[in-house]
This record gives sequence, structure tokens and C-alpha cells, in this order.
Amino acid sequence: MQLSFLRPLYDRPGPWCSVYLDASADTHDAHPALDLRWRALQGQLVEQGADEPTVAALDRVIRGHDPVAGDYGLAVFATRGRVVLTEYLSAPPLRDLAAYAPLPHVMPLLAQRGEQVAWVRVLADRTGADAVAVSAGGVPRRAHVVGREDFRLRRVQPGGWSQSRYQRAAMEAWHHNAGDVTAATVELAEKVGADVVVVAGDVRATGVIAAQMPPRWQDLVVRTDAGSRAGGADQTLLDDLTVQTIAEVADQRITLALDRFGMQEDVGAGLDAVVAALQRNQVDNMLIVDDPSANGELWIGPEPTEIAVDPGQLDAMRVDDPLRVRADAALVRALVGTGAELTVLGPDEAPELTDGVGAVLRYADASTPGRGDG
Repeated sequence: MQLSFLRPLYDRPGPWCSVYLDASADTHDAHPALDLRWRALQGQLVEQGADEPTVAALDRVIRGHDPVAGDYGLAVFATRGRVVLTEYLSAPPLRDLAAYAPLPHVMPLLAQRGEQVAWVRVLADRTGADAVAVSAGGVPRRAHVVGREDFRLRRVQPGGWSQSRYQRAAMEAWHHNAGDVTAATVELAEKVGADVVVVAGDVRATGVIAAQMPPRWQDLVVRTDAGSRAGGADQTLLDDLTVQTIAEVADQRITLALDRFGMQEDVGAGLDAVVAALQRNQVDNMLIVDDPSANGELWIGPEPTEIAVDPGQLDAMRVDDPLRVRADAALVRALVGTGAELTVLGPDEAPELTDGVGAVLRYADASTPGRGDG
């Protein structure tokens, strides 16, 4: 999981208010219910010592957010009178939560967000296509492609001396239109950095589009005849296939991370080893088991790599006045600051992961715990 979207949270000092709440708007009493939930969380923030300008900024954003249909949640992070990041959650959080602490409490957001897959879906026929692309950050882009050719797109019935000429013209028109769709698809895929491209709809059109995709995208294309551009067509099957395809790509990423971790022969396993690796900017991808009940703590200094399991380690780094914070918050800050990635695992995906945490390393040397004399 790329964490660059969290960078604004670490570009300014805290303390931070972190709020998670159910904002579902699918019942007649949704607004009163949201108001009651938010009032309870406001009270918790005040009790924890949050300042009035920051709570007021949260109030404006939460009460004034654009509601969406169905069940969903909000994650909002604010400091010093300013809301810095607001994220919509695809489902309500496990529980409403309000925290006031030196670092933002982002682990519930990351656990629910999971592996973010950038994707493009193109629904095509022989005249053009409708396309949608979603970046890893969930930002949608759309395109409606009308092919250049509209001359005799339907092949003529047999008979007549000009039959073959008209059929060739129709085939050429299909190929030209498919080329327009392919160009638009590639443009969208490049903009969002697509991990998968679903090409759906008319069998002949999807075949031509898939064949025309540049080599770098060929292996990422999933072709299906599900879906139709016809008005009122049922797109349920296509939606299901799209979700399944995205989930498979996410699962492949997790499997790859676990395989890479397993090949390290226990280097980078456990909290002590991960913290030591973060201090040396060695971590490429940290693995962590999602545990909502976790309450472990670590010590930090001003810099992302100033992280330790006890304050004595930071004293050795000449860090004045180290802070004691949530372990997961400190770990994520270090990952963001060093450009590392995160893989969140379910309890059944890594049941024997030491301390529920491990790291795939960028490099290992004699000073790496578990290797050499270090």
C-alpha cells in the first residue's frame, strides 16, 4: 500500500485530533443520528484536552460534508484549528472513535482501506465506448469515446456486386473506432497508473481493442463479453467481475509481500527488528496484522527515523524530550517519512508473524538484526 497520501499529516506538527464515525445516510433519521454520534465524539475530544479551534474546524467539516447514499463512514484528521485530511470510508468504521494525541491515529483508516488497486474499465461496442478509471487513491476519471467512423457500421446482408466492398468498409470502420477507444483507454491507464484494465462489451470490439493495446499493458488486460452499452442494460455481471478482478490483484500483492518476507530467513521479523530497520531506512514494505485492540507504545523524536522501543535508544541519538506514542502511529509515520509501503494482513493471513509485525528490507548487512554480528 502506497502511503504518500498521508504525507500532509506529517508535514506539520501536532497534536492531532483523529475522528472516525458512521455517517450513513440511508435512513430518514440519518442527520439526527450523525449529530448525536458527533456530539459524543466532540465531548471525548474536549475531555482529552483538544483545543476549541480544532474541534470547531472538525465540526464544520463533519456537519458540512457531502453525504453519499448507503452505509459509509468518515475519517477526519485536524490540528491547530485546521482539518488536514478527510477520507470517505466505503463502510462504517468498526466503532466511532475520537483520539487526541501527538500523532494522527491512522491505522483504522489503513486497515479498512486495504490494498488500493488502480483500475480502468472500458465498456465498448463498435461505435465507441464508455470508460471509467479509478486511481489508487480512489479518485475517479471518466471518458466517453465516440468513434470517428459512422459509415455502414453494420455489415450488409449477402448479395449484390458491392457486398465485399461494403463489408471491408464496415470492418475498417470498426478498427478505426477501436483505435480511438484504445487510445483513450491507454491515456486513462497512464493517468491513474492502472494495475488492471477490464475491457468489456461487444466481443468483436473488445478483441480489436485488446489486440491494439501497447505491449506494456497487454498483460494487464482482462477481456469479457459481460456488459452492454444499450440503454437499460443490466450491468450486474460486469460489476461483479470488476470487483472480483480488483480483489484478485490485491490478493496477489499480499501474497508477493509474504513471499518476499519469507525469503529473508527471519531477518526483519518482530517489533525490535522492524524498529531497528526503520532507524536505518532499510524497510521497503512493512507487514502488520490488523488488531483493533492493539495498544502498544513506542518512543519518537522529531524525525521519522527517530523511533525506538525505549527512550534510552533515542538518548543515544541525542534526541531531546522524546515522546511516547501509539506504536502503530509511530511505525506509519516512519514508513511515510522513508517512502516505504505497508501491507495490512488479516489474523489468518500471517498467524505466526512475530509481534504481529515484520518488514521486507531494501537491503541487509552485518548490522541488520538476525544477520552477522548485529
